[in-house]
Amino acid sequence: MSKGLIIGGKSYPFRMTMGALLRFKRATGKEISEMGGNSELVVSLLYCCVVAACNADGVEFTMDYDTFADSLTMEEFTKATQEMFQQEGKEQKKSK
Repeated sequence: MSKGLIIGGKSYPFRMTMGALLRFKRATGKEISEMGGNSELVVSLLYCCVVAACNADGVEFTMDYDTFADSLTMEEFTKATQEMFQQEGKEQKKSK
């Protein structure tokens, strides 16, 4: 997952990293395997992926979680979740 996610009209880096997973666990108390179809947890994971990618790439990202959620369109949400879970499926196939 290395494509950008457009939030509030601006593109930010977006990818799954260990930092994103750790942020998600700290914020929610859950592992990503516990997300199920909970849209709040999915938005939390997307937020953590953007925060971690911005931090790693040196991109300023000052948006808090609520502002992020308010600015995340359904189109970007759908695109991001499809990319995220497609990438996860490819990585699982590689490890078999």
